[in-house]
Amino acid sequence: MQVRDVMTPSVRVADPKTTINEAARLMRDEDVGALPVGSERLEGMVTDRDIVVRALANDVDPVSTPVEKLMSDEVLYCFDDQDIEEVARNMGEQQVRRLPVVDHDKRLVGFVSLSDLARGADAASIEAAFEQIAR
Repeated sequence: MQVRDVMTPSVRVADPKTTINEAARLMRDEDVGALPVGSERLEGMVTDRDIVVRALANDVDPVSTPVEKLMSDEVLYCFDDQDIEEVARNMGEQQVRRLPVVDHDKRLVGFVSLSDLARGADAASIEAAFEQIAR
């Protein structure tokens, strides 16, 4: 089974110029802890933790500061045609719970979480990934 078979295809993307405040509201409204950032292609990720640790704890103005100032620009991702068990192993090794999904032109096509992968991967792969992430 491939990632495209279990991923969430509809993903809200924040423009790099979106303010921290707007991104936080979008996360609240979408009930997500991470937002991909980009315009034409995936440029970075901003998480609720980024907002707290990199912005609020450092007295960065959330109303005027764009997310591009605090996003992570080194983004782990997977391809939509990758095998879900391979992706589960990689997520465990990298200790991440969710990944953006891109096509081979690096265009964002979805998001996948370990719980999405659990719907199609064998139980041993998912269990191993969870164990590695919990470390």
